Amino acid sequence: MLAQAREGIPPAGALPGGLALEPKFDGYRALLFTPLGADGQVLLQSRRGSLIQRHFPDLVAAATQLPDALVLDGELVVWHEHRLSFEALQRRATSGTRTVQILARDMPAHFIAFDVLQKDGRDLTREPYAHRRQVLEELFVAHGLTPPWTLCPMTTDPAVAQRWLEEWTEVQGIEGIMVKGLDQRYTTSARGWFKVRRRNTTEAVIGAVTGALSRPQILVLGRFDAQGRLRPVGRTTALRPAAAGALAEHLRPAEADHPWEGIRFSSAWGSREPLDAHLVVPDLVAEIEADTAVDRGAWRHPLRFARLRLDTALDDVPRFGSGTTPASG
Repeated sequence: MLAQAREGIPPAGALPGGLALEPKFDGYRALLFTPLGADGQVLLQSRRGSLIQRHFPDLVAAATQLPDALVLDGELVVWHEHRLSFEALQRRATSGTRTVQILARDMPAHFIAFDVLQKDGRDLTREPYAHRRQVLEELFVAHGLTPPWTLCPMTTDPAVAQRWLEEWTEVQGIEGIMVKGLDQRYTTSARGWFKVRRRNTTEAVIGAVTGALSRPQILVLGRFDAQGRLRPVGRTTALRPAAAGALAEHLRPAEADHPWEGIRFSSAWGSREPLDAHLVVPDLVAEIEADTAVDRGAWRHPLRFARLRLDTALDDVPRFGSGTTPASG
């Protein structure tokens, strides 16, 4: 089951039976299947349907704690160097045969369970969320589950969830709130849940645009690193016509010494589709709204352009790797 984005926590009546609210972890969504019998195999299935258990032998080994004929829905995360690390998780998910065991030892994975779809071979997807949650909580108690198995926190109090959204998202690896209906069934592929990401305001340098300089469509943004190099950090969503028009008055085509000369940009994170971008003189600062999903200094999700900051100098823009730390008021 999938979610649609919302700007804030909706009212109690937005979903059937009232709201169930969970922190949204920044990992890999996965289904975990335990075998029906002794000859079966533990399976981990990614959101795209790929079987990825060979990359996570530590989770397969730990599945002996779990009963047979169980299906859990949850988030795969990796705790590495005292933080949740999406980069470490990516390394694990793409590891080759020679490094699988080494990475499992050095970067252990955790499975944060937020739903149970089958227990003792019985399909629970037609049961309301509240019942599935009760079954999930009882499962953790009855089997004394310990890490790498983690029960996702849940509250029905919007005030508590708002605190999570404001405070817990300061921790790298927690990016927002999931909102579900207490009476909702689990409907495969339906976007029946809501997701609310924390978004912070910060600044970045405009290094390229799509469309035309007279009518820009998307901004490609960068930040300077400690050596003074302009490093790409993300791209925006499509600009509104009024914002595009205001920006066009200030954009100038790049000169031959642009730091991104020869670089190809992808249309989205993890995509190989090229983005047809035109380099511009990198002397304009954009105020943007960004979430907390940062990997190796760059945002994985599209940014939102707020306004042009003609009052902000390039030196006042946060350095590459600073995440959503604002540069100015």
